[in-house]
Amino acid sequence: MNVDKLLVEIGTEELPPKALRKLAEAFRDNFVAGTEKAGLAYGEIKWFAAPRRLALLIDQMAEQTPDKIVEKRGPAVSSAFDAEGKATKAAEGWARSNGITVEQAERLVTDKGEWLLHKAEVKGQSVYELVPSLVADALAKLPIPKPMRWGAYSTQFIRPVHTITMLYGDKLVKGEVLGIESARTIRGHRFMGEAEFELNHAQDYEQQLDQRGKVIVNYERRKEIIREQVEAEAARENGVADIDEDLLEEVCSLVEWPVAMVGSFAEKFLDVPAEALIYTMKDNQKYFPILDKQGQLLPRFIFVSNIVSKDPQQVISGNEKVVTPRLADAEFFFNTDRKTKLEDRLDSLGKVVFQQKLGTMLDKSKRIAELASQLAAEIDADVQHAQRAALLSKTDLGSEMVLEFPDVQGVMGMYYARHDGEHEEVATALNQQYWPRFSGDKLPETGVAAAVAIADKLDTLVGIFAIGQLPKGDKDPFALRRASLGILRIIIEKGFALDLDTLFTNALLLQPLELSQEQQQQVKQQLIEFVYARLRASYLEQGIDASVISAVLERKPTRPIDIEKRIKAVAQFRELEQAEALAAANKRVSNILAKNPDFVKPEVDQALFESEQEKALYAALSGLQIELAPVLAAADYQQALTKLASLREVVDAFFDNVMVMADDEAVKINRLTLLSQLRALFLEIADISLIQ
Repeated sequence: MNVDKLLVEIGTEELPPKALRKLAEAFRDNFVAGTEKAGLAYGEIKWFAAPRRLALLIDQMAEQTPDKIVEKRGPAVSSAFDAEGKATKAAEGWARSNGITVEQAERLVTDKGEWLLHKAEVKGQSVYELVPSLVADALAKLPIPKPMRWGAYSTQFIRPVHTITMLYGDKLVKGEVLGIESARTIRGHRFMGEAEFELNHAQDYEQQLDQRGKVIVNYERRKEIIREQVEAEAARENGVADIDEDLLEEVCSLVEWPVAMVGSFAEKFLDVPAEALIYTMKDNQKYFPILDKQGQLLPRFIFVSNIVSKDPQQVISGNEKVVTPRLADAEFFFNTDRKTKLEDRLDSLGKVVFQQKLGTMLDKSKRIAELASQLAAEIDADVQHAQRAALLSKTDLGSEMVLEFPDVQGVMGMYYARHDGEHEEVATALNQQYWPRFSGDKLPETGVAAAVAIADKLDTLVGIFAIGQLPKGDKDPFALRRASLGILRIIIEKGFALDLDTLFTNALLLQPLELSQEQQQQVKQQLIEFVYARLRASYLEQGIDASVISAVLERKPTRPIDIEKRIKAVAQFRELEQAEALAAANKRVSNILAKNPDFVKPEVDQALFESEQEKALYAALSGLQIELAPVLAAADYQQALTKLASLREVVDAFFDNVMVMADDEAVKINRLTLLSQLRALFLEIADISLIQ
């Protein structure tokens, strides 16, 4: 069967830069799904994306789908003919629908009866027939929240479409997609190279666009070119570029032919906190700041132009003129904000609603202050500093700087607190209260900051759950999933012996809601389950087996650091040679005890033992109960499970030689009691019966 390269390019107006990669990858995935469903064989598939195009290049694309035989079963022979052997109307209708007579039908004989059968040969469809509809379907399924119309077209897409190119090798695949007829026309750069040219062969796409169109259409290649250029320009300035991956992606999605250049700004702006300057350069201007070897901001920035200019200095000067007013705004806001102390901003928080049922930001700040002081006492941090930092934690939200640049909240609170003469622990906590901001982000560095960070997240999490606004699907407006993960990471990685049940109870008592005891318990149960779900997902990402996680969480521990120790211990136990047999034994014991829930026997009666295996198991358990007491008290679950693994032989011997459900009721109950003690020892750590 003939194979060749297939090129599909959609030429558009400038696509949304933050969505470009997502659109390109979705286009590829949708097209692959359609191609596989159609039965077209293909090889490697490569996606391309630039500001004004999405494209796919598929290697080894089959020219057509294979021929196939389709079997269509008809009515049962018993109902296809009447008593005289004539075909019934049902049989004749089925035959006509297949283009045959009843006499031409074959028979399908099975152990359940005999049916009429028609085998139809279906010829394969060519790539020329299939591709236009495959492309149209793939585009229709792209994640486009607000499609648009343009000109006189009734079709809709994320941006106006100007060209459609579908080439199979050197042959044009004719067809209409989004109201545009396929052609060989490829559009180049708006200001460099050829505005339009005709592509002769699919395999020439990337090279021809590069050479003739002055468009680097390979997204990853273009991204690395930008990275290399930016790093090289920073090195020339004896600095290091602050390259944010999200910003790099966005800049890559804005340019077709990247050219990195360096601009500068007045040194006086360096008196403004660097975070604010960096934010406005990155977010507003899409610039890469330059830092010195010590990480301090230099009065330089790198921007990426989309053209090779004949007069680069004019381009640099233009960008310097654009960024200067933004930096001047930041300077003005900073100087203005420092005229008002953070403490004097507290009253204004009373006019800002946090959540209608949960009060104002001032109410929230007071709740955080109370929680933070409780937490500080538990983790041996300065209570007064924690309370003070929590009370002031939201005061910078009303500052001019934060109103203009929201991402610097907390950071500006730190600078303003230092200006006001607050203790350094208080100032640091104002910045670190939001840490970790995202997965893998750094944690609060001090105990005071950790107390405030936990308190803030805890108040939001508990309050929103208490009013019944739990996250649903991908909707999580208060970022409760992130808040719960942040709480867990701080507690576990900092080694704090905090109890979730206590934390939730304390936070619930501070909420401005009238909840009955039953309602409070219900909210706490929902919170525990929510946190368990986050823990489960987190441990799965770390490669922990799902059954290990289930075995631990089944015991409902509520101290995150304790859960961490149990998970690690059980994960290691699972790798032991004895684990499989002991897990099976625990499952067997669990099933036996579940079928006999009413037996009552507080102690084992050695006089009722009838076998050496009973005596051996009892002796082993008695010794371990004494030996494990201090180990479990120290939460050394790894050592405890290692000791419990020594039970394998006596447990195996017991089940091989002892009938638990003896005819003698006293003996039976005695044996059930012995097994319940065995089970209880393992349950001190986890439900080992769930391990797979």
